Amino acid sequence: MSEYPVINWTEAGAARSARWRSESGLPPPGRVVVADDTTTADAAYRLACEGTALLWRGDFQNARQLLQALSRRIDRKSRKRKPGKPALSPAEAFHLHRLAQSQRARTLAMLLLPFEDDYRIPLRRAPDVRQACEEAHGPGREPLVASLRELLGLIGAYEWRKKGVEVAALGERIHPWYGVFSPVRGEYVNLVAEAPLPSLELAFDIGTGTGVLAAVLAKRGVKRAIATDRDARALACARENIARLGLGDQVDVIQADLFPEGRAPLIVCNPPWIPARPGSPIEQAIYDPDSRMLHGFLDGLAAHLEPGGEGWLILSDIAEHLGLRSREALLAAFDKAGVKVIDRIDIRPQHPKTADETDPLHAARGAEVTSLWRLSTVG
Repeated sequence: MSEYPVINWTEAGAARSARWRSESGLPPPGRVVVADDTTTADAAYRLACEGTALLWRGDFQNARQLLQALSRRIDRKSRKRKPGKPALSPAEAFHLHRLAQSQRARTLAMLLLPFEDDYRIPLRRAPDVRQACEEAHGPGREPLVASLRELLGLIGAYEWRKKGVEVAALGERIHPWYGVFSPVRGEYVNLVAEAPLPSLELAFDIGTGTGVLAAVLAKRGVKRAIATDRDARALACARENIARLGLGDQVDVIQADLFPEGRAPLIVCNPPWIPARPGSPIEQAIYDPDSRMLHGFLDGLAAHLEPGGEGWLILSDIAEHLGLRSREALLAAFDKAGVKVIDRIDIRPQHPKTADETDPLHAARGAEVTSLWRLSTVG
């Protein structure tokens, strides 16, 4: 039996069903109508806003155009602050932005596609997406239905995986898998590449993701690195990247919730930067409710550091600019964990959103600083 739920609809007067697949964790829509090339964008938008999904039976490229039309309609209807309305606090602006993103994603997810048991799409002019789907989900087993928007994201991730992301600190490319955080923001990687190493004997990389930081440490001469993660995709992705880079003799990738057994003279962690609830499993690398991973790393650091060792915490201060966590709270967490700050190395982000004044979070992004906190045990 498949672990995925079932989506039901009526077509040509007959009851139909298929397995429902949603990487974002959305439940199957309760209401589904069949749509095709005769369906207008206005009608589709009205149905999607009402929570009715549209199972597409027309031309695939027309479905893509319809999705773009739905997106334009959502953007036109987006909330605009009226003149004279009190300015929002950074935290209010953030939560409003997240709510709008969530509503937008749910509406656009209402345009659905059918898939055969090998991931073929039985529509005119449909691309061959079998390889992309297999790399993300494994071999196909049964017919299913999924959203077009999610498929396009999967195809984009597949292209990133093939092409890879150039990492200047490695002089190589890292190939992120679907659902694994991509090191497109290279400033945090540069911090790890440039900070003074306390030892070359052993390092732990906590929450390794693609394995990029473990690879950087190995390239810098660390004799052995143990990279941990609890996500199956991240573990497979990291192992593949480490093998591709020829670092298998130096880096072990293991499944663990935070720390492996034992102690190390260097422990590195780049936790999610924003203490908020992720809207989907894919967002777990960005949003961390109540900073659970951050506190888990800090609280366990003293028990896993060798005497004289260092813990490297890579953390953006964007949560501070958004009013979601104060600097005082972060320093208090250090004190509670029994660690002290040796040094802090800062770098400013270079990504395009720092200069995008139309971004609702522009003020916070423009002030953001990413830091590598060098921590040691107290005493």
